[in-house]
Amino acid sequence: MARKKITIAGAGNVGATAAFIAAKQQLADIVLVDIVKGLAEGKALDMAQAGPVCGFNCKITGTTDWAQTADSDIVIITSGLPRKPGMSRDDLLMKNTEIVKSVTQQIAKYSPASFVIVVCNPLDAMVNAAAIVSGFKKNKVMGMAGVLDTARFVYFISEKLSVSADDIKCFIMGGHGDDMVPLPRFATVSGKPLTELLDEKTIADIVQRTRMGGIEVVNLMGTSAYYAPAAGAVKMAEAILLDKKAILPCCAYCDKEYSVGGYFVGVPAVIGAGGVEKVIELTLNEKEKKDFNLSVQHVKELVDKVRKLC
Repeated sequence: MARKKITIAGAGNVGATAAFIAAKQQLADIVLVDIVKGLAEGKALDMAQAGPVCGFNCKITGTTDWAQTADSDIVIITSGLPRKPGMSRDDLLMKNTEIVKSVTQQIAKYSPASFVIVVCNPLDAMVNAAAIVSGFKKNKVMGMAGVLDTARFVYFISEKLSVSADDIKCFIMGGHGDDMVPLPRFATVSGKPLTELLDEKTIADIVQRTRMGGIEVVNLMGTSAYYAPAAGAVKMAEAILLDKKAILPCCAYCDKEYSVGGYFVGVPAVIGAGGVEKVIELTLNEKEKKDFNLSVQHVKELVDKVRKLC
């Protein structure tokens, strides 16, 4: 049986890291594509030469030619400008819409049956752009943000409580930005509610640090995070390829769900061989609803701008 095929658009920090993680897990053969001649080719060759050391033997190809990506099962879009210090995700909107539009046209041409996972920012707007340009069914386009934001939330909780991250379950909803909606009320540590383990102020501090998790990394090293975003994208690809039916927080299409009205936003969803197979609707209290609706409204404002560019 032929191996599955993952294409990663963009051979920068996020794309190359995602390629290496996927290779180590031997999820599929990998094509790394970039417009910069030699960049994807060199990184792919370097990764392939790590195979004998790390014990993987999937094929890794680097290219500038989209024809080599044909018939991919999954395409991960990491192409786009990274955030710099002082730059908001919204500042990236116009330029990255152009990039995502161009990349998505190639995906639709060469891999019309693929699933698309968007990673570049502003995330929710770029997922909506990829969906508009591709014309793919809504379940086949999704965004990696909730997995990343939730991982940050989990890490900060585990650090504070000195417990394993494996024992912590929680979700983050809304847009991937400063108004994302962490949900402490739904967070548990080995089944015990987080609200019984930490006081209100400590939880509020963790929530705020989670919201600012991206910019904290940017301010430290001068560019966007890439290890955790890459790991999040591969986790979603794995859920699709292995039909894991994993409940993951991600940017997924919602119409009647949460009364969103036809936009891709951050929600918990079942991810399997059918892509986004189901959106999980949590029963939110009034404050959570208010915060979520405010975040969604911001996403809608960005998407309305994107629609004019697509």
